[in-house]
Amino acid sequence: MSVALIQPQFAPNLFDLASMLRADRVILLDTDIWSRKGRTHRAALQTRSGLQWVNIPIHTEDKKKPINQVQINHSEKLWFETFWNAIHHNYHHARYFDYFEDELLAELQAASNKEKLIEFTKHLLPKLLQYLEIEIEFEWMSELVDIDINSELIFQEYQSKNYIRQLPSTHPAEIKDSGIRTMGECSILHVLLTHGPESFKIIDLLG
Repeated sequence: MSVALIQPQFAPNLFDLASMLRADRVILLDTDIWSRKGRTHRAALQTRSGLQWVNIPIHTEDKKKPINQVQINHSEKLWFETFWNAIHHNYHHARYFDYFEDELLAELQAASNKEKLIEFTKHLLPKLLQYLEIEIEFEWMSELVDIDINSELIFQEYQSKNYIRQLPSTHPAEIKDSGIRTMGECSILHVLLTHGPESFKIIDLLG
């Protein structure tokens, strides 16, 4: 039995997606204390010069609350425009951007109207996985009655030592394909917009 312990992310990177695909159980740690160093509120895009992060603003007073209680700071009026413009700027020439643009924008706008960060994630993550034709059954830590995790193998988030208490665990960063490994820190938005219906070729190398 293997378990992936991952903080809820609206667009996880490929290393964390690999953990989810390889695990028998995927538990989303929504009761963890939110950390600005985590990826619950942000996702990495690939640019010509490296990675660019898109961020969801969080209320300052919520920074020491559990992830499932953190609220989106809607007083930052232009945050969504900045968020979407970064995606548009970096991917408007991507092969499948035009194919997904309207639907992706609509889902992002719907998610952006949520009050809590966790509601944003619960709206968007299933949509992105659906576009990628991936089925993952999630368990939420806040809903588990028995949290005794008896597992021979535990996957934790990639490079999470600064914001998650580390257990005897691993992560599948040993992805063998060099092309996939170089995009490992990119979010699944990158795979969706650059590979579209052919994303399974990437996904098959992860699982």
